[in-house]
Amino acid sequence: VLVSFSPASVTVQAFTGTYGINYGRIANNILSPDDVVTLLRAAKIKNVRIYDFDHSVLKAFSGTGLELVVGLPNENLRDVSANADHAMNWVKDNVLAYLPDTHIRGIAIGNEVLGTSEEFSGFLLGAVKNVYNALDKLKLSHLVQITTAHSQAVFDDSFPPSSCVFKDNVVQYMKPLLEFFSQIGSPFCLNAYPFLAYMYNKDQIDINYALFLPTKGADDPKTKLHYDNLLDAQIDAAYAALEDAGYGKMEVIVTETGWASHGDENEAAATANNARTYNYNLRKRLAKMKGTPLRPKSVLKVYVFAIFNENLKPGPTSERNFGLFKPDGSISYDIGFHGFKSSSADSPLLSLKVR
Repeated sequence: VLVSFSPASVTVQAFTGTYGINYGRIANNILSPDDVVTLLRAAKIKNVRIYDFDHSVLKAFSGTGLELVVGLPNENLRDVSANADHAMNWVKDNVLAYLPDTHIRGIAIGNEVLGTSEEFSGFLLGAVKNVYNALDKLKLSHLVQITTAHSQAVFDDSFPPSSCVFKDNVVQYMKPLLEFFSQIGSPFCLNAYPFLAYMYNKDQIDINYALFLPTKGADDPKTKLHYDNLLDAQIDAAYAALEDAGYGKMEVIVTETGWASHGDENEAAATANNARTYNYNLRKRLAKMKGTPLRPKSVLKVYVFAIFNENLKPGPTSERNFGLFKPDGSISYDIGFHGFKSSSADSPLLSLKVR
């Protein structure tokens, strides 16, 4: 695939600021997109990611100033990878048609494609290149950033952070992807969940370390760096893997993190109190505008998962309980945001002035 690079193509930034949120909609009881816009503007959350390209959402975000990353779902990768015309039509229909009124700042090509199953792995790079080429031909590559988000399943040995490398079965797909992203100036996007790491390693991990609470922390014997929270360690593990692969200068952005407020019997850590603690302390951490121990000058950027509890998500109970807000827009727990007033059915106005 031929790609033309212009100097402007490496300046696009899909994420301004430090705090964003994921707008998942696998639910049949959540607020309308227009009400979600009101909720987000009141919370002063500007950076939003969706997992598809739903036109009702794209219309609702028009004229709001909110900055949106849209998703090309995994099931679309094969067609878009195989056919440049499909990619062009997709970009025209779902991005170009809504610009400039809807501030679409990025396209996430697939989600957690590598490292879990190989069903879509072979189509990821082709889809990335075809969508980028379409943007470039439409003179949009300086406005809309291309990314893909990875789970931690792409890594081997993530502790200590300095030992982290990409898994052998991932490298064949990851290396050319990183090479292309380094050429167009895209970041490495990581879905990082201290909640899951703690759930799988309760014997080894202090829950205070996972929740940004005071703890003795952990030291990396190779770098001599000290970690006082698990999220920083997970991010620096990604930086170490990138360094090992030859892309140590690539920025890491956290595209998902969060903590479940309710779970099954075997998910004892999934409580409202732990979720409140994690998300409140994460906001404080991001407000400091600082980087990680390994990359102290790279200010951390994080999209929290998620706006809502999503009642139709499959899997354990925790999967349906990551929302900062309940389906009616009231807060799940207090971390400083004001939700819709749940007490007044006839007046779904926010208790906070929209600015």
